[in-house]
Amino acid sequence: MQLDVGGGRRFLVLDPSDNVATLLDEETELDRLSDGMRIAEHVPFGHKVSLRPIASGEAIVKYGVEIGSATQAIEQGEHVHVHNCQ
Repeated sequence: MQLDVGGGRRFLVLDPSDNVATLLDEETELDRLSDGMRIAEHVPFGHKVSLRPIASGEAIVKYGVEIGSATQAIEQGEHVHVHNCQ
């Protein structure tokens, strides 16, 4: 489990197989995770960002569980939500 609370957006990753992180704050103007990785701005609290590039059709894994699949290629740090996964 990783709960990071450094200088950028706070996030949660529970399993090494996760390819997304869940954002834990409302600091939507920040463009980095607290570990320094660049992310999209304006991602709301509780939403996900990709930890690495995810290919179209690839599984979205959160908390060690497949929660859907990418409907298009997703770049590292991009917002992952209904517009690009199902």
